[in-house]
Amino acid sequence: MNHLPRKPYLVALVATFGLVIFYHFGGPIWRPIKARLTGEKTVVQVLDELEPLMAKRFQDLGPLTNGEPMSILAFKKEQRLELWKQRESGWEMVCSYPFTGYSGTLGPKLEEGDGQIPEGIYQIEYLNPNSSYHLSIKLDYPNSFDRKMADVDGREELGFDIFIHGSSATIGCIPIGDEAIEELFYLIAKNGYSNVTTIITPVDFRLGAAPPEVDGIGWEADLYAKLSKRLKDYPIPENPNNEDDNKEHQLPTVPPSS
Repeated sequence: MNHLPRKPYLVALVATFGLVIFYHFGGPIWRPIKARLTGEKTVVQVLDELEPLMAKRFQDLGPLTNGEPMSILAFKKEQRLELWKQRESGWEMVCSYPFTGYSGTLGPKLEEGDGQIPEGIYQIEYLNPNSSYHLSIKLDYPNSFDRKMADVDGREELGFDIFIHGSSATIGCIPIGDEAIEELFYLIAKNGYSNVTTIITPVDFRLGAAPPEVDGIGWEADLYAKLSKRLKDYPIPENPNNEDDNKEHQLPTVPPSS
């Protein structure tokens, strides 16, 4: 009985598996190459490409993108990001996404290279339609509070380039996966990113979580009191961990990766 050689099939299987892994985790390598070959996109071009998909996912795009304030809430311990829209009746959660990667520990970012996700209240500086991580949203870290506390502590190199982006790789940024960043990028761009405030906290203070104590600094209590007070504007979602409600606007949970 003749047996077909197994080696070619094994090689093909390994090669296919390798390509899949490279596609998912090698975005920082292949996406810049693709952009050079096909040309960089503008924000408008990305929005035009996403328009049909977003129209299917969201039944209320008009009211969602009418220029009224939006807020992004990001909780490090829970590894969850929420998008909120201000309505006539108050703040309403639009969608919630799990982090797809995480670095650092609870506590604010203090210096370049510490791998920390910042904690504080930030504005959006710009939207990047040609990110190595699919799409990205640039935050204005370090903000005035970060700089003031650095002066108090005598710290100088605070770090830079903090983004919310796609994919799952991260060192101090917040990744939420490619599908989720498409939704977030689209809604924020359409609504106007200058109308968006981002609040990043170590824990979800709305749930009664205790703030962490951070070694080496003495001002974290003031920061956390300020963040806790701001979070009171946003009601606790019925299912803060994406269990049942609002499924058409939410994506399946992706286990965080380091």
